Amino acid sequence: MTETQIMTLTDRAAARVKSLLGKAPEKPLGLRIGITNTGCNGLSYTMDYASDQKADDAVVAAGDITLLIDHDAVQFVAGTEMDWLEEGLQSRFTFENPNEKGRCGCGSSFHV
Repeated sequence: MTETQIMTLTDRAAARVKSLLGKAPEKPLGLRIGITNTGCNGLSYTMDYASDQKADDAVVAAGDITLLIDHDAVQFVAGTEMDWLEEGLQSRFTFENPNEKGRCGCGSSFHV
């Protein structure tokens, strides 16, 4: 595995990812981050358990957590900080992405 710091995680995000990975039905290799074409602004983040590493994945090691970034997403997420936010009854991962040129009003999609 080649370590590349394409994304960083806050301590809150790292703790939440570690908790999710620990509760996964099967022991995943890490968390896969990707981008999909969707939403009113074009792009949206995807996250899923990663059971294997693809040859062209970018790998981010954050302590004992592994993020696998889909090759096609690297150009869109380079420099992004992932955080975990809890506000009132709402909790979610957030992405502070320096590549974003705009975000939809509901915050679910963005464009670069």
